[in-house]
Amino acid sequence: MCMFCKNKINFETTTNYVVNYKNSIIIIKNVPCLECEQCGEKFFTDDVAEKLENIVELSKKLTQEISVIDYKNAA
Repeated sequence: MCMFCKNKINFETTTNYVVNYKNSIIIIKNVPCLECEQCGEKFFTDDVAEKLENIVELSKKLTQEISVIDYKNAA
């Protein structure tokens, strides 16, 4: 169920997840998510959210201005 519009119909899709960190931008592409059919809001499962946190923490160690990581190929 969508937390915003309370619609019960969600479908599986992918999205890009963007984090601004200090003077850097971290982009994680092809992230699996659920999207609300009515309002378009996107939600992550607990497992995906945990993996995103791990990817972001590893990416913070890079000293690049922009990092683009494919979710499917991340450790």
